[in-house]
Order: sequence, then C-alpha cells, then structure tokens
Amino acid sequence: MSRTRTALLAAMALVAGATGTAFAVDPGSAGIAAVPCTVDYKIQNQWSTGFTAAVTVTNNSAAKSSWSLKWSYAGNQQVTSGWNAKISQSGVAVTAANETYNAQLATGGSVSFGFQGSYSGSNAIPATFTLDGVTCNVDGGGGPTDPPDPGGPSGRVNNPYEGAKVYVNPEWSANAAAEPGGSRVADQPTGVWLDRIAAINGAGGKMGLRDHLDEALRQKGSGELVVQFVIYNLPGRDCSALASNGELKADEIGRYKTEYIDPIKAILADPKYASLRIVTTVEIDSLPNLVTNTGSRPTAVPQCDVMKANGNYVKGVGYALNKLGDVPNVYNYVDAGHHGWIGWDDNFGPTAAIMKEAATAEGATVNDVHGFITNTANYSALKENNFTINDTVAGKSVRESKWVDWNRYLDELSYAQAFRGQLVSAGFDANIGMLIDTSRNGWGGAARPTGPGATTSVDTYVDGGRYDRRLNAGNWCNQSGAGLGERPKAAPAAGIDAYVWMKPPGESDGSSKAIPNDEGKGFDRMCDPTYTGNPRNNNNMSGALPDAPVSGHWFSAQFRQLMQNAYPPLS
Repeated sequence: MSRTRTALLAAMALVAGATGTAFAVDPGSAGIAAVPCTVDYKIQNQWSTGFTAAVTVTNNSAAKSSWSLKWSYAGNQQVTSGWNAKISQSGVAVTAANETYNAQLATGGSVSFGFQGSYSGSNAIPATFTLDGVTCNVDGGGGPTDPPDPGGPSGRVNNPYEGAKVYVNPEWSANAAAEPGGSRVADQPTGVWLDRIAAINGAGGKMGLRDHLDEALRQKGSGELVVQFVIYNLPGRDCSALASNGELKADEIGRYKTEYIDPIKAILADPKYASLRIVTTVEIDSLPNLVTNTGSRPTAVPQCDVMKANGNYVKGVGYALNKLGDVPNVYNYVDAGHHGWIGWDDNFGPTAAIMKEAATAEGATVNDVHGFITNTANYSALKENNFTINDTVAGKSVRESKWVDWNRYLDELSYAQAFRGQLVSAGFDANIGMLIDTSRNGWGGAARPTGPGATTSVDTYVDGGRYDRRLNAGNWCNQSGAGLGERPKAAPAAGIDAYVWMKPPGESDGSSKAIPNDEGKGFDRMCDPTYTGNPRNNNNMSGALPDAPVSGHWFSAQFRQLMQNAYPPLS
C-alpha cells in the first residue's frame, strides 16, 4: 500500500470565508491508541476582520493534572479574548493552558475552550497542535525535540527539501551560464520536464530520465539530495492553452499509462536510485481546467468539456499518483494552479474537490499525495506588501478593483497557505506541504513599486502598489517585465515545504507565432504580443514578449530580462 507521511486518523481545515474544522477522531480505527491526543479546532463564526473558534482536546495518554496546548498560525491571526483556558500569544505562536477548574484531564477525557480573534487575508486552520510538547493527530506523537515526522511506513520524511541539496540540471545550467551574467544563477536547482514519451529516454541529444538520476547520484555525494521531475503528458493535455498541447490525443489514456507512466515508474523504482529524494510535480494545468473552463462559464473551452466528459484527466492523474506513489522515495506534489486562477469562491472549493476525486481514482489514495504545488510556470507575485485584501479606498474594497476583481487572494503565499487548508478539509493528510514556484515571479527592476499607489481610487491604489505588473493575472505566456523570484529554499513559511524553480527560467512558455515542430505543441494567441485577449484574461492584451520559440526551448531574451528584473536582485 502506498504511503507518504505518518498516517492521521482524520483531519479537516478551514478555507477563508467559510466555517471549518480541524479534527482527528475515529474511535473505531485500528491503532487509535497510538494517537496520543486529538484536537478539534472549529471556526464557529467568521467575518471580514475576525472570527470565533472552539477547540476540544482529547487526551489518549496518561492522565494529566495540568495541560498546555500549543499551535502556530500561518497568517496574521491574533487572539483577542478567550474563555475556559488561559490563552497567550507571541508572534504566530499561541499557548492555551488550563484554568484551575479544568486542569484534570483523564485518559480518554476531553476539555473544551474557545476564543475570539482577528485576522486579515486568509484564516487557515493551524497545521500542527502539541499537547504538553507531544504532537496530536499523529500516530506515535513525538516529543518536543522530535522532527515533525521522521518518516512513515515508506521511510519518507515530512519535508524532503529540509536538510538536502537539490539537483542542478547540467543542461539548463549550461544554457544559463552561456548568457552574460548567467553564471550568477547557473548553479540553482530547477525542475526537469518529462513532457513527452521520448523525453524518458532522451530526445534530440538531450539527457533522459536515467541520465538525470545518474547525475543526481553524482551530485548527491554522501548527503541527501532532492531531484525534481515534472510529469506532464496527459491525453488532451492543457485543454485551454494550445502552446502546451501534447502528443497524446484526448482518448489515449491507454498510451499514457503503458508508454509514459509505467516506464517512468520502472526507472524511478530501480534500487540504484533508492537513496535519492525524488519529487514529482504531477500534471500541471490539468485538473483546474475541469472546474474553470467547462460548461456554461464564459471561459469554457470545448476541448476542456471533452476532457471532463471522458474523465481522462482524473484517471490519468490518479494512475500516475498510484504508480509513482508505490516507489518509497518518490514524493508526489499535485499541481494546484495559482491564486489568479483558483482564488475565487466558485473555483476554490470545487478545485480541491476534483483533486480529491483524482487522488482516489485508478487505485490511488490520498496517501499517495505528499503535497501540492502552486504557480508552476506562472508569474503571480509571492507576497504583495503594499496593500491587503481588507483595505478600503474611496469607499471601495480592494476586492472591487479591476486587478483583484473580487478574488480573495492577492498573492501566492496567502493563496497556497489557504488552499492547503481547503485541501485538508477535502480529505487530504493534515501534514501535506506546499511548494511555490518562484522562478519568474520576482517583478523587480525599475518598475517595482516602493509603496502603495495613490488613494484617488481603489484602482489607482492597487495598480500603483502591486508588484505584479502584468496587464491581467490571467496572462501566462512569456510575460514582459517579469523577473526571477526568491531563490529556491526549504521551509520558508508555515505550511510551505519549499520555494522552487520548477519552471526553468529561460525556457519559453510558447511561440509568438506558429512554428512547425514534432513535439505536438501548437500556437496559442496568448503568446502573440499583438493579441487583444479573451474572457480568461478579461480581454486584455497578452503582455507576451516577441520572437519566442516553441514552449520548452531556450529563450535568451526572456532569460536576460528575468535576470535584469530579479527580486531579490542578483549581486
């Protein structure tokens, strides 16, 4: 049976703007005694700036004469008052200790307390609770000095990026180093894209999967090393963006399984590579399309309706998760779009639901999912600091601005942390981690605002202060003005396993005009600088750079722009 992290009995979490709960209760489950304590954290009421919560702690260990529950918030939540517990807060860390009248906590006994708090942005439920230093909701708990999860039955670690180097693709590194000033970033780790069957064994003189794994072993030495692969060849791939269409037709799910996933699994399962931590990003730009670009929506695309009807996105992702999840040192991260795509209420919950559907299809279980990745190959700013979602200007909320357009999220960090909570609520493991692709979302250079915009109107305020300088958050192809973002790093924020460069900077998103190729990649007008747009970008200009090659091919002008506009700047 495939496993990722230490098994939880159950867990639920909150999506901003809705009531939710985080708990672990299943008294009939095998192994219940192994869970030292469970926590039910429930949002009872929530409004734009505040909330009330109820917490119930159940002790499955030895009886206690006093108790202390601790957790940390991922956002800016602040406890303002409480009842039935002494609650204190330092930064994001909260401690709730017993009152004299509820200090006794018998084995199997429970105690409840509540509080009121304030917040802005997202109000995600905490990922981890500890009772007297022991982690709750996790088999075996763990003392205060234990790591978050030393590895479940598969031997996987909680966060594969912690304590590990990450693979530098020598082919990308050579392209980067050949550009003026490129040596400053040529040693950065990037994802390796397996975007067609031929890429498994290597095509056109490029390294194949085994070549990269062998090189990863060489780079690993005696330490730990993560190597990142993008699994990207679904039938009818990327139904809403022609530039990244693939080789497999909409009904070729059989070929996807036998000619693509099965050979990849066989190579990854070779005992030779068992010492590597292999991260797979599973099928970007697939499942969210089934929510946002189908049916009667103005953004609907006929080919996406086809893929929803035949179920091959769900089947393909499920099959990939099942097969790759059987390899003990593989960590599957499923693509979760980005805030400018999924951040609206009518997209947020349904997208998490369809991801749960895919993760339980074709023999897969949620235990085959180690986490999720946002902003893959996209440009959404990591953190907008010059305004908040709760700001009001000239009598209008920031959400009413043309740029935000009623989205609940301004940037990728707030979205990733909140969507993580929604995924847990949908039934994924409470310990899932998020990755954020920061390869092209730096938005530095001379155009980067240094403060909020003018308060003349909500639009001048937002447009003058936002780091993301795109014409619309729906623009995705070779964006003019973009820059390298945060360098890859492990555990940079609560709930985030790593910032990664999954999209290798300098590799094109798509050609500016139709270019014949043998890779099955089409021409999408969103990559044409003269294109005036469609409903998916509110009919704005595309914002794309001119003279771009076919997707995945080296685009020197883009790479130079990314270095010039890097933020943090390159030294």
